[in-house]
Amino acid sequence: MLRSTLNFRAYSRALFSSLTALTTLLVGLTPSALACSRAVYLGLDNLVITGRTMDWFNDTGSNLWAFPRGIERDGAAGSDSIRWTSKYGSVSIGLWDIAIADGMNEKGLVTNVLYLAETEYPTPAANDSRQPLSLSMWAQYMLDNFATVAEAVTAMEQSPFYVIPITTPDGHAGTVHLSISDATGDSAIFEYVKGELVIHHNRDYQVMTNSPVFDQQLALNKYWQQIGGQTMLPGTNRAADRFVRASYYINEITKTADATEGVGAVFSVMRNVSVPFGIRIPGQPNIADTIWRTVADHTNKRYFFESTHSPNVFWIDLADLDFSEGAPTKKLTLTGGAVFSGNTASQFQPSEPMKFLEVTPR
Repeated sequence: MLRSTLNFRAYSRALFSSLTALTTLLVGLTPSALACSRAVYLGLDNLVITGRTMDWFNDTGSNLWAFPRGIERDGAAGSDSIRWTSKYGSVSIGLWDIAIADGMNEKGLVTNVLYLAETEYPTPAANDSRQPLSLSMWAQYMLDNFATVAEAVTAMEQSPFYVIPITTPDGHAGTVHLSISDATGDSAIFEYVKGELVIHHNRDYQVMTNSPVFDQQLALNKYWQQIGGQTMLPGTNRAADRFVRASYYINEITKTADATEGVGAVFSVMRNVSVPFGIRIPGQPNIADTIWRTVADHTNKRYFFESTHSPNVFWIDLADLDFSEGAPTKKLTLTGGAVFSGNTASQFQPSEPMKFLEVTPR
C-alpha cells in the first residue's frame, strides 16, 4: 500500500509539473482571440456531420442566405478582382449582410471561417499574377466553386488569388482561417502565415479552433492524447483547450448511422466547447460569448442552426430550395427576432443580392 501511494504521488507530481509547463507554453503561444470551434464527426455508413460555434463580442446581424447556381461574381476588390460564375447553390450565414462566415453547398461541401489572431495576409509584388479577393467572399468562393475538399485544395495550390483583409463593422480586424469539409469526411484548413497560404489537408484534421496556428494546435493535442481524455481534459475557454476537448469528444461520442442521433451528438460536443453568456476572464478581454451554432449533415444535405438567444433549433433541407440558374437569391431574416423551428426552407424570401464588403487592393 505504501509503495502504491508513493507511486501515485510521484505520478501526480510529474503530471502537475508537465501541466504547469504546458500552461506556461499556452500563455506564451495563445494571444487573446475571439473564440470559435469546429469539429467533424465521422459516423457509420458514411454519415459525416460538421459542427461549429460562432463566438463574438457583439450581435453580428446574422441572417441565412440561399444562393442559386449561375451567379456572376467578382472578388469585391477593385477592377482586377478575380471573377467567377457559381457552379453550385448554397445556404450561407452572413455577418452584417456583408460577408459569409459559414455555409454548405448542394454537393455537401461545408465552409467555416474562424478567428486567428496570427493571420498575416500577403503583400503582393508589383508583378504578382494573382488576382485579389475580398476576405468577405473567401468562404463563398469555396461554396460556389467546389464539390469536394480535394478539388478545392488542388485549385488553391495554384494560388489563383490572394485575400485582402477587411475590418468588421464593429471595428475588429478580420484575421481568420478557413476550414472546409465534404461528404466523404475529408478536411482541409487554410491559413495565411507570414504572408503565405498554408494548406493542411487530411481526413484526420477534424477539429479547428483559434490560436495558435494549426500545426502548433496539433502538437499540443498530441501531448494531451498521451495523458488520455479519461484521465484529464483541459477545461478553460482558451482555444487550445477547446481544441483538445473537441478532438476527444468528437471521436468518443456514439458512432451511428442515424442522422438524427448523429446531429444531436455533434450539437452536444459543440455545446461542450461553447463559451457561456457573460464569461469574462482577466487578461483575456477577447474571449467572447457563443452567439450561434451550426451543424451541417453532409450526407443528407441538411443544415441546422441554433441561436444561443433562442430555445429552438431549426434546419434547412437543401433539397427543398430552388438552386436552379436564374432562381432568385433568397434570405431567411433572423435579425428581427423571429423564432423558427423545423425545416424552414419554405420560409426563405426573395431578396436583393448580398452586397459583399468591398476592399481596396494593396
